[in-house]
Amino acid sequence: MIFIIVTAILFLDQLSKFLLTRYLTANQSIPLVKGWFYLTLIHNKGAAFGILRNQAPLFISTSVFAVILIYFSLKKNKHRKLYSTALSLILAGALGNLIDRLIFGYVIDFLDLRIWPVFNIADSAITIGAILLGWEIFFKKDVS
Repeated sequence: MIFIIVTAILFLDQLSKFLLTRYLTANQSIPLVKGWFYLTLIHNKGAAFGILRNQAPLFISTSVFAVILIYFSLKKNKHRKLYSTALSLILAGALGNLIDRLIFGYVIDFLDLRIWPVFNIADSAITIGAILLGWEIFFKKDVS
């Protein structure tokens, strides 16, 4: 299940970024639901919300370290379904954004709700995984 989640999210993330970069130019925006949801191509050289711009070596090394930690944690705890699902989503998102940084030097973002910074599928996977992981940690009685 871990392999399927990581592969599916990574494929969707990279395919969507590939397609968007083919049809949009940087900072171009197309409304899908006018006033609410747009496709806006952003080259994010920072971290979440664009903070710490132009720190690619820091983000790459941090991502590699996180991927290694997640891999070993998944290997050790693969019997814990929700935990494994959460970490699989976080792993897929981290890999998706890491690939961007290694290839382009920035992360390709494009989902634009206009009330939140522009993000991508990898960011969504990380966020959903973090929420599930929080649920697992705070609300499960048996976390062994």
